[in-house]
Amino acid sequence: MYDYYLGGKDNYEIDRLAAERIIRESPDILDSARANRDFLLRAVRTVVANGVRQIIDIGTGIPTSPNTHEVAREIAPDTRVVYIDNDPIVAAHADAQLTNAPGTDFAFADARKPAEILDHPVVHELVDFGRPVAVLLVAVLHFVADEEDPAGVVAVLTGPMAPGSHLVISHGTADFHGHQQVVDEVYRQSTARLSLRRHDEVLPFFDGFGLLDPGLVQVPLWRPDGPAPDAAAPGAPLGVYGGVGRRS
Repeated sequence: MYDYYLGGKDNYEIDRLAAERIIRESPDILDSARANRDFLLRAVRTVVANGVRQIIDIGTGIPTSPNTHEVAREIAPDTRVVYIDNDPIVAAHADAQLTNAPGTDFAFADARKPAEILDHPVVHELVDFGRPVAVLLVAVLHFVADEEDPAGVVAVLTGPMAPGSHLVISHGTADFHGHQQVVDEVYRQSTARLSLRRHDEVLPFFDGFGLLDPGLVQVPLWRPDGPAPDAAAPGAPLGVYGGVGRRS
């Protein structure tokens, strides 16, 4: 569905039908998805410019160029990237599009089982937790229900991270458009339930990290390449928060 929102071709009829139901209910989902993707690219450039040379991209989804390693290596060609996802279709695409470059690999794992991610052989091979690392949880935690302890997931993933490491999170919210029953219904019938959270519920995920300016904001407002779009003005219905934290 996310691939469809972004205008990609790697989706199926059932994805398109479900996505169109959400678009009819919440047309701003298209702008939100694209703004979220742009946030990812800006965040990757930022962490690499800050000296990070190893990245764990969790919940990578179907590859959409430019991918994380492509963006990172525009700045630092020696950056190593591990992609993580629990979708077999993503794994198939990753084998074809993400793992053919040295220092880049894919691990089949679930964000809701963070210890298994840290113990994965691919992560052990490419990531040295004694040096700064960036963990990306972009549009992931809103698929982790409260009873699955999203704060605990983040705590485990970030536990071994050295000073200078960065945490990148974006997260869906209903702060700007309210609760939408159709959206909930569609996601309940898909692979993961959607748990939209308020600003004050997302902010604690950064505990132990100092937020880089401008803090946790709607994604188009996070260090835009040019003037922030009008659609991202306070109160506009772009329902995704984004932020980047750094461990001192």
